[in-house]
Parts: sequence; structure tokens; C-alpha cells
Amino acid sequence: MLKLYNFFRSGTSQRLRIALNLKGLSYEYVAIDLRKNEHSSAAFKAINPQGLVPALVDEDRVLTQSVALLEWLEERYPEPALLPSDLNDRAQVRALAGLVGCDIHPVNNKRILDMLRKNFGADEVAINRWCGTWIGDGFDAYEAHLISDSKRQGFSFGHTPTLADVYLIPQVESARRFGVDLSRWPLISEVVFHCEKLDAFKRAAPAVQIDAA
Repeated sequence: MLKLYNFFRSGTSQRLRIALNLKGLSYEYVAIDLRKNEHSSAAFKAINPQGLVPALVDEDRVLTQSVALLEWLEERYPEPALLPSDLNDRAQVRALAGLVGCDIHPVNNKRILDMLRKNFGADEVAINRWCGTWIGDGFDAYEAHLISDSKRQGFSFGHTPTLADVYLIPQVESARRFGVDLSRWPLISEVVFHCEKLDAFKRAAPAVQIDAA
């Protein structure tokens, strides 16, 4: 069985949980509590020297970095597919995923926010403003992509969940946590509505994980 080292509130961890669920794969959930700095422990760094979640163990192989992990899952377990068959469509889905994974999430993750608090004296109002700025800019662009796609049917692309939704929904969870008003993006809100009705997304939600508190 696959073993997933992750944290309930980690957006990158949630991506893996969603993808594993969509592909119908069972996995052992191993909680790494970022609040207690368990990711910095010698025991966890023996698994992932970078000290980051998620990490996925497949037999004796340790895989890290959510982008690489999601691509590995798609190649190792191709059905159901999270990428379209057409070359240009795959590029479109990857662009949406990259918008979240490369341009929004990295500037709002725990390491960045801890640095803002510790070294720059940011209080929670400033933290929320910081996160809201980058989430807002990214979601404006994401919404524009959705508006321009006349063939889209409920999800970020097409009529079934894709890699784009796997990235988007954890970022929406983060937006809610930082007090971002999602009503300004009606098409993103539509995607969220459709995704959150699916069991794969429900079971991956932070609030229902064993380490949620």
C-alpha cells in the first residue's frame, strides 16, 4: 500500500489526497504535524531531506514534491485520467494548475508566512492582506481563463475533474482561511460547487483528516 506523509492543512498534501481518491487508490495516512515542527525532525528528514510534505512511499521508493508526485500518479495509474488526451488541452490544464502551483501557493506557504511574522513583524491582519493580494491576483487570472473557455462544463476544464481542479480546491481552502471573499469569482465558485459534491474531494478536505484539530 502507498504511504502518504502529510499534514491536514497543507495545500500540497491535499492535492495528493484528492488525486489518490480520484484514482481510487488506497493509502496509509501518516500525519506530520507542521505546528510541532515534526517536518524538521531527523526522523522525517531521513524520509525527505528537504523536510517538506507531502512525501509518498511506494514500496521502497520515496517520492517528493507534489508536482512530480501528481505526474507520477498520472503515469503510474493512468485511469481515470486527470489530463486530457489532446496535446493542446493538456497544456491548458497544466497552465491552470501552474497558475496555482507556481504563482499563488509558493508566496503563501507556511515558510513564507513564518518569515513575514518573525523577521518583518507582520501581524495576522498583514498576513491576511498579503495572502489575499496574491490569491486575488491569481484567481482573477484563473477566472479569466474559465470565462474564455466556451466548452467548459462545470469544472476547470471539460465536464470531469482534472489536474487543474486538484490544484484549485486546496487553494480555495487557503483563501477561505485567510478571509478572501470568493463571491467575486463566480465561475471559480461554480467549479468549487461541483468539486465539493464529489466524494474524492470531500474525503480529502482538511477538516475530516485524522490530524485535524
